[in-house]
Amino acid sequence: MQNHEHDMTRMSTILVVDDVPQNLTLLGDLLEGSYHVKYANNGEKALRIATAEPHPDLILLDIVMPEMDGHEVCRRLKANPATAGIPVIFVTSKTEIADEAEGFSLGAVDYISKPVSPPILQARVKTHLRLKHFSDDLDLVVKQRTRDLVAAQGKLENLIDTGLDLGRERDRMALLRKILITGKNLLNCDAGTLYMVTDHKTLRFAQITNSNELPSHEIPLYDETGKPVERYMATWCALHNKPVVVADVYAETKFDVSGAKRMDAETGYRTVSMLAVPLSPREGEVIGVLQFLNALDPETGRVIPFPADLERFITAMAAQAGVALDNHQLIEAQQNLLDAMIKLIAGAIDTKSRYTGGHCERVPELAMMLARTASEVSTGPLSDFSFSTDDEWREFRVGAWLHDCGKVTSPEYVVDKASKLETIYNRIHEVRMRFEVLLRDARIQQLEAIATGSDPAAAQAHYAARKAQLTDDFAFVAECNLGGEFMAPEKIERLKHIAEQTWQRNFNDRLGLVTTELKRYTGEPEILPFTEHLLADKPHHVIPRTDLRSVDPKWGFKVNVPENLYNYGEIYNLSISRGTLTEEERFKINEHVMQSIIMLEQLPLPKNMRRIPEYAGTHHETLIGTGYPRRLAGAELTVPMRIMAIADVFEALTAPDRPYKQIKTLSESIKILSFFKKDKHIDPDLFDLFLSSGIYRDYAEKYLMPEQIDEVDITAYLG
Repeated sequence: MQNHEHDMTRMSTILVVDDVPQNLTLLGDLLEGSYHVKYANNGEKALRIATAEPHPDLILLDIVMPEMDGHEVCRRLKANPATAGIPVIFVTSKTEIADEAEGFSLGAVDYISKPVSPPILQARVKTHLRLKHFSDDLDLVVKQRTRDLVAAQGKLENLIDTGLDLGRERDRMALLRKILITGKNLLNCDAGTLYMVTDHKTLRFAQITNSNELPSHEIPLYDETGKPVERYMATWCALHNKPVVVADVYAETKFDVSGAKRMDAETGYRTVSMLAVPLSPREGEVIGVLQFLNALDPETGRVIPFPADLERFITAMAAQAGVALDNHQLIEAQQNLLDAMIKLIAGAIDTKSRYTGGHCERVPELAMMLARTASEVSTGPLSDFSFSTDDEWREFRVGAWLHDCGKVTSPEYVVDKASKLETIYNRIHEVRMRFEVLLRDARIQQLEAIATGSDPAAAQAHYAARKAQLTDDFAFVAECNLGGEFMAPEKIERLKHIAEQTWQRNFNDRLGLVTTELKRYTGEPEILPFTEHLLADKPHHVIPRTDLRSVDPKWGFKVNVPENLYNYGEIYNLSISRGTLTEEERFKINEHVMQSIIMLEQLPLPKNMRRIPEYAGTHHETLIGTGYPRRLAGAELTVPMRIMAIADVFEALTAPDRPYKQIKTLSESIKILSFFKKDKHIDPDLFDLFLSSGIYRDYAEKYLMPEQIDEVDITAYLG
């Protein structure tokens, strides 16, 4: 008899014969054929053989044994869960209809009664065995196809999960790692490498599964003459946008695989099979290449060639990965472009004013320093503050960079106004020329008096007195033109007294004016010569407010809006009590925050960037609601908002590039900032952290001039 391998699930067929030794001639060449036949001389042995592994094709059972007849065997086989489905053929001398019916009812597939000729018996038994083999083979095919289908379904589900997972990943390095590891797991291989196509047409190592160190060299896609470099698997794959499969590296002749062989020689590793797949998010464009080594048989673990059916799955996965990576690169490029534009705007604002250069750069730096330190605090009022994601940090950083973006609408001559009479130019020169005219008039009067016979000495004395008065008055006016901490009321009175002096204007002051300027001149044309006051507040000095968009109630601003846009009146400006700005000009400068909010809130900001207007537009608010533009206070001001306020004030105090104020030392700036704390204009906990952490000194060493940096006794301000 010939033995064969059988599937573990294949069942035997039991041929029940009432006297095997006497009926061997009936079986004939059945026992000599290509069937796996097992002989059993009793029923119990048949049961054991039937449940043994591997199962024989045919169990030949002699039922002459008085303790167990064929029907009893069939009953026991049917009652045993392990053998309940085994087919049975009865060959018996009994001819009673009841026996035959009982045999079929107990599961027999055939019931052969003797006498029967050997050919008939053999034919019927062989027919059943053939049917049994066909059924078993069909069952094997179905089971194998089922396993293949389940495996394919698992891979499809894995591809879907991979696509979703890759689409959600925001970190670029993590995305690259996932792409490579997912491909390695899908192919069940030893190792993999991910190359990225560079802007200068090379392949750069981006990830390697078995190493944290990436080779620094790059693989060129084109040589010096511009010819494609196609001798390597990875470059050919990238150039042709097609997968490449190598079954045996050491039998490969088309591609240069010397690198793999050299690695084998150095490490003792044995590279056999290789597969390269392009990352192609769009038709005709390759952004990277996945290359894998040594596919492994899932059952034996032996190195095998990469299966052809897996090539479709890895190609599909690579396409998903290419789209995910391309989307990530597009988002990254957009973010880089946005960051560059933000810095460009901030730089333009700093460049626009020669007095505030660097402010928009230094404030974000200081704000980030304080935010990073505050996020590490584990106790106290600041313990709940932290930015948990990269998006939150970026949102705050962008808000800090854009905190003064509204200054693009602020007139440069207002922002840079260093003297009270300054507009686009310093009008003190106009005032000085009037004093020059009065002095010349005095000189003419002296000469005319002498010419008409007056005492020359008296005329000279009168002229000298007038000159001294004008010199003193002009010096006083020039002094008033310079901004100070406080202008006393008696000085304002003297200024008005000086302004009462008059001079003669002989030329029409409306000539050379454009239409918009002429609209501010009221009344009939003057009759020349015209008597002018030395200093005056004239109707045409007032610029009315016509644009009310920035004070629209829908923005929620709570500010006192001056009636006029500007007032260039000379007495009005020279009487400014503090600094150099009028009420209108101060509002115009403060308005930059309102403009920042308006500009930023009109942008279609993504969800992870929607707090940018909040961060950018609250650096002038105070804890007690006296700030602008919305008079927020207390709980309305989040920790990031409070950080922005400290950063903005401290940068302004320490800035060495403000000509309208004396440069302050570090200790002077800290002292002034402590007054802001005392008055509850800034957060006291953040101020204390600002000092105790040493941020103030770290910032000073980076941005202040050496002569500004002095010792600060922070104990006087803490607590």
